[in-house]
Amino acid sequence: MKRTPTVWHRLLADRIPRPAAKWSRMFLLATLVGVVCGSVSAVLEWALHHGVGAVVGRYAHLGSATAWEFKWGVLLLPALGGLISGLVVHWFCRDSRGHGTDELIRAFHRNLGNLPLRGPATKAVANVAVLSCGGSTGPEGPVAALSAAIGSAFGRVFPTTAHERRVLLVAGCAAGVGSIFRCPLGGALFATSVLYREPEYESDAMVPSVVASVMGYSAFISWMPMLGVAAPQYLLPGVQQLGFDSAQWLLIYALLGPLCAVACILLNLSLRVVERGVEAARRVPSWFAPALGGLATGAIACMLPQVMDGRYAFIRNALSGELFASGAGDSAARQMLFIALVLVFKGIATGCTVGSGASGGVLGPSVFLGGVAGMLLGTACECVMPGACPEGVRQGLIPVGMGGVLAATMRTPLAAVVMVTEMTGSYGLIVPLMLVCVSAYMLGRRWGLNREQVATVAASPAHAADAMVHVLESWPVSRLTERNWQAVATPSAGLEELAAKLTPGTRPVFAVLDGARLAGVISMPDLSRMLDEPGLGSMLIAADIMTERVVSVYEDDDLYHALAVFQRENHDVLPVVTRDRSRRFVGMLTRRRVFEALREHILDMQKHVFREHEGLAAMEREGQIDQLITAVAPQRTDHVQRLLVPLDAIGKSLREADFRRAFGAHVVAIEQPDGSLQCPPDIDAPLNSGQRLLAIVDRAGTG
Repeated sequence: MKRTPTVWHRLLADRIPRPAAKWSRMFLLATLVGVVCGSVSAVLEWALHHGVGAVVGRYAHLGSATAWEFKWGVLLLPALGGLISGLVVHWFCRDSRGHGTDELIRAFHRNLGNLPLRGPATKAVANVAVLSCGGSTGPEGPVAALSAAIGSAFGRVFPTTAHERRVLLVAGCAAGVGSIFRCPLGGALFATSVLYREPEYESDAMVPSVVASVMGYSAFISWMPMLGVAAPQYLLPGVQQLGFDSAQWLLIYALLGPLCAVACILLNLSLRVVERGVEAARRVPSWFAPALGGLATGAIACMLPQVMDGRYAFIRNALSGELFASGAGDSAARQMLFIALVLVFKGIATGCTVGSGASGGVLGPSVFLGGVAGMLLGTACECVMPGACPEGVRQGLIPVGMGGVLAATMRTPLAAVVMVTEMTGSYGLIVPLMLVCVSAYMLGRRWGLNREQVATVAASPAHAADAMVHVLESWPVSRLTERNWQAVATPSAGLEELAAKLTPGTRPVFAVLDGARLAGVISMPDLSRMLDEPGLGSMLIAADIMTERVVSVYEDDDLYHALAVFQRENHDVLPVVTRDRSRRFVGMLTRRRVFEALREHILDMQKHVFREHEGLAAMEREGQIDQLITAVAPQRTDHVQRLLVPLDAIGKSLREADFRRAFGAHVVAIEQPDGSLQCPPDIDAPLNSGQRLLAIVDRAGTG
């Protein structure tokens, strides 16, 4: 029976061609995902704004250059945040593992795009507690995971394929990153590229990601004023005047790329060391480990409170020139030492927080470390060559460094360029951004932080059948429709008349036609059941037993959709009708015909592949030979050899050479110079030196 049509199908999908309906549907879903994700990001931003100010902000000024100031609140608050996070995660989603971006990457590649809301939502709430208490992490990773989970949830609520669910998951991530970082285009590029270690993109998700990111960003900036939170247009405002005006500064920027790679390595090692320590300390409960990590972070913060900054106050003050305005650090050398310590201990503190299991991500710390790396290089230049590096160049190093570390840790060089450009609103730095992001990525990608990434699109389980799926999506149902379907009848046809049309040994499906319109179908089991009842065969007509609400496909549907219908309805035959209201019968599509067409296509593609790639052709020949050996001598495969034609046998046939007696071998096949196999061999054809003989060697006879 035909399933009840959804509102979507009644209003749109059955009235327009399937490709247009598919894109319209994904466009609408991406829009909804973007609005919801942007709204959720705004709520989390509001919670962080008030939480950080009300808790850790009372004990430390995170954007200052102060150091070595012990306070009990600074020491203990991160431990409290870690404890809250550990308990919340333990109670509500103890099986959830990995930081934000790793969760969504694993769901994309390994879990058919299914990312349950419970884990990311719980971790996002716990992340507010961690950041409010001064934990060294960021909100961006949890926001990305939660937004991806929202996209995945839309894919489960609405009827979607696994591919469409993955697209919505990526679109959700784009909306979350685009809104929280204020970078809609960068968010789309990030979400589609963070899935892979190499610079590749999830192309099918690009357009939905752009749509979702635009809507998410728009919802975010619309909600923030209503929530009473000032949300500047750019994450790092006031730097739009920065630019790149001379090639002489390329040398300094060239040094920044390796420094960003070093920062990436530092963060990676810190995370791995702490994670291994937590795994080794099996007596420590999993819910208590984040508290210990928070205590270590608090101890570091008593020396350098800047490590608790998850809101970029330290970076903003450095860009505005307020960081050292009070006179802290009376020389460039002391400033350089201070910034270097912040860089090192921020990486260690992030490892203690995130590596111990506290809820949080590494996206934010990566951006922070990049800014500090740029600040360090600028201060070092001023220390070594006072006055040689203008203030504008030193300031430009900060956002460029943010992009460099982000490119290395996330393995997203192009996305990092666009994200920083949008964060700052300055296109003047795009040249050094390109240089630094690419060089940092090349040097530091080995130490990237997303272990769930796969190398390329080809290595992803999500794309295991891409070539076949694309073929099926490019073939319309009309291509394989059997238009001259013989098993047709009118509604008034008697059952005995239908029985007379049956060909022995077949089990056809009758199409019942009212003129040209498909009125219903009659399956062979239904017909046989009626004919087996005495007297019914002469009393009933086709209209009495036909199934009227029949599942059908349109002639402009693609075969991938048709196969899904075959699987869902467990049918072997589907009627093909026109898309208009008349539902004119076109023919029948059989599952066997689709299978045969696919097999023919695969064989044809094999021929092309072997013609283009000689190495693969040789492997195919070896496979054929192995199959032949197993077939002819399953117990004596070690006795089968490939032999050159002996000099004494060249020009003679196997019969003339009396090959088995003369050489102690039984030839089962001849490999021709072009690689083809002749099996069984022609015993009367003359042998030549270009041939190889596949023979079973009689070792007893030759020994």
